[in-house]
Amino acid sequence: MTNHQDFSKKVNMKRIYIILIVFSIQFIQAQQQDLQRANLLFTKTYYSAAIPLYEKISDKIQTEEVIQNLGDCYYFTNNYDKAQELYSLLLKSKGKELNEDYYFRYVQTLKAKGKYNEANDIMRKFYLASNNNVAIEKLEKDIKTLKNVSAIGQRFDIQNLAINTVNSEFGAVIFGDNLVFAAVKKKPNLFDKTYKWNNESYLNLVSIPLKNVNANDSIVAYFSKDLKSPMHESNAVFTKDGKFMYFTRNNSNNGRRGKNTDKISNIQIFRAEFVKDKWTNIVSLPFNGPDYSVEHPALSVDEKTLYFASDMPGTLGSFDIFSVSIAGSIYGKPMNLGEKINTPKREQFPFVSKDNKLYFSSNGHEGYGALDIFVSDIQDNSYSKALNVGLPVNSGYDDFAYYIDSDTKEGYFSSDRPGGKGKDDIYSLKETTELLIEDCKQYIAGVITDVDSHLVLENAFVILKNSANQELEKATTGSDGKFSFTIACDTNYSLLATKENYTENSKSFHISEERNKSNDGSMEIRSIEIIKKEEQVALEKKIAADLIVAQQLKAAELVALEQKKKADAIALQEKKIAEASALKEKKIADVNALKQKKKDEAIALESKRLADLEAAQQLKKEKIAADKKNKEIAAAKKKEKAAAIVAAEKDVVKDKDRLIIKTDPIYFDYNMWYIRKESKRILNRVVELMNKYPDMVIEIGSHTDNRGNAKFNADLSQKRADATRDYILEQGIPKNRILSKGYGESVPIVKCIPDNSCDEEQHELNRRSEFVIKNL
Repeated sequence: MTNHQDFSKKVNMKRIYIILIVFSIQFIQAQQQDLQRANLLFTKTYYSAAIPLYEKISDKIQTEEVIQNLGDCYYFTNNYDKAQELYSLLLKSKGKELNEDYYFRYVQTLKAKGKYNEANDIMRKFYLASNNNVAIEKLEKDIKTLKNVSAIGQRFDIQNLAINTVNSEFGAVIFGDNLVFAAVKKKPNLFDKTYKWNNESYLNLVSIPLKNVNANDSIVAYFSKDLKSPMHESNAVFTKDGKFMYFTRNNSNNGRRGKNTDKISNIQIFRAEFVKDKWTNIVSLPFNGPDYSVEHPALSVDEKTLYFASDMPGTLGSFDIFSVSIAGSIYGKPMNLGEKINTPKREQFPFVSKDNKLYFSSNGHEGYGALDIFVSDIQDNSYSKALNVGLPVNSGYDDFAYYIDSDTKEGYFSSDRPGGKGKDDIYSLKETTELLIEDCKQYIAGVITDVDSHLVLENAFVILKNSANQELEKATTGSDGKFSFTIACDTNYSLLATKENYTENSKSFHISEERNKSNDGSMEIRSIEIIKKEEQVALEKKIAADLIVAQQLKAAELVALEQKKKADAIALQEKKIAEASALKEKKIADVNALKQKKKDEAIALESKRLADLEAAQQLKKEKIAADKKNKEIAAAKKKEKAAAIVAAEKDVVKDKDRLIIKTDPIYFDYNMWYIRKESKRILNRVVELMNKYPDMVIEIGSHTDNRGNAKFNADLSQKRADATRDYILEQGIPKNRILSKGYGESVPIVKCIPDNSCDEEQHELNRRSEFVIKNL
């Protein structure tokens, strides 16, 4: 009967194992299919479509590929909070091995939240680790430049336009009495195609009368139904006579989307002609190509040059600003604007104002985060250093599509900053403050005067020195005795003042970062001629006084010498008598004292010995009795408390001489130690017991089987024990109540020697996490 029951149990267990294996295989295959689909969508830049798949996968497993791709999806759809969280995980796990692009993206997410110091520290540490001194120097220079831009304050008055919706609106330009911009439908139709990068409908060029841009009930119309297509249209620019326009659209041919060999429809620039009240003769520009994008057209003041953004061959970064000459319908060869404008990152959305300034957006120049707007003067086909246009137009988010009338100082820009109505919003702007970027400076100024007369001194020299005591600048006072220096902030300086036939004086300064502060450098110096006269008078007085003192001293010395001789003779005689008497008495006293001392010491020593012996014996007896009693009490209490907890808690069991918290198995990903979602529920029961019994101290013991390298198993088990301890600490349990130890393969339940002597079930018994109660 017993043999039959054992056989049935084995058969049932085998069936259970087979079912578990089948379910595991199906689960793994489903995950692999989700991952393949997510990766395909990611490769096609369908980021919004890929996000839910990656999120589903990451709930079960968090591989580097999943974390990296999901972080990028969030980043490219401007969900910087979630991107920041995942990039932070990548940074912690890979450190300096992480690609610089991910450092850059992580820093952009920090800047979006205003964490500029943290962002700068991360890039600084990255460049230091790679010994990139050039990049460090540029970073520090950019930080200083951005501080100088911020010091200008709010350069613009800006306002979010009433025409903005929950969708995207951007790229506003004035055409006649209308504002033309790109937008999507407020409520797409069921069969409207969506752009799977951000799950919005495709863009169209729309317009509204300028007088209605801030009217809440304004109605936006299609700019021209002749231009409308099932693809993106945006970023229009018009010739002054209104006869031609350039705009951005997907690669197309006869109204159908054009794709390259990778099935990607890149962006191209098209030209349209206004004929008989219709936009017609729509042609793709000859320098477009199927394998790269050409976008965001802008015309020079004389309309002989077209500026645009592109990732065509010859770019310095992902997108650069290019220019191309126009002669009627003939276009020259596109020219990259070079390193003053373009960076290894991204430059887009060029615009040329009437006063011949090139505005564009970049995330490669020094900025507040994501795309910032920059300006460069165009002079004889060359470009000045690009400058950040400042606050509040620029923010930690994408700021782009700048348009301004340089006569009225009014215009528009677009941004996806928080506080808007939709994803991208159009803002009006009015420039109120000139863009004057200056290094932080202060002033040291003062007056040099005479110490005695308090009169100002002309032709005095004042020398400005740095902290290394090197001369930086020298000034000569005029008839008013004044001088002044312009100095840099956050530096130490010193002043040295002097004049012919005068003494020197100096003063030190620690200059703060407060801008345009004036520091008082006034000093007094003294005439050497007056000092010499005072010294001569003082010398003569000293000579006369010294002579009188010398005479008085000599007379007193003679009297004192005679008196001393007499006193010395008397004292010597008295001393000899006293010394003889004292010596005799001392000898007698010393003999008696020595005898008594020996006697007293002997008695005291014996008494002390007996008393110490008796006290030590008594103390020993009392300590033995007390220790025994305390141990008995403590053992009884611990046994009683342990029995009570075992009786009260089904999860607390005795295991030989140990008391342990029995839990379901805690699984980890292969070779990983992160706490998985399903394990947190198990650990929460341990936390619940520890909260219930506040004196409970536990040891988390993590064990592996003996397959694989012993040191690796020891390290892995320690990391898993530490990760388990960290999770419990995060739930509020004090760290002095939790020990963690990785035992590796050193304490098996089933000894598997060699390792292939055990079946999988026995190895699984050895792979465990134990929660041993060390104290109650």
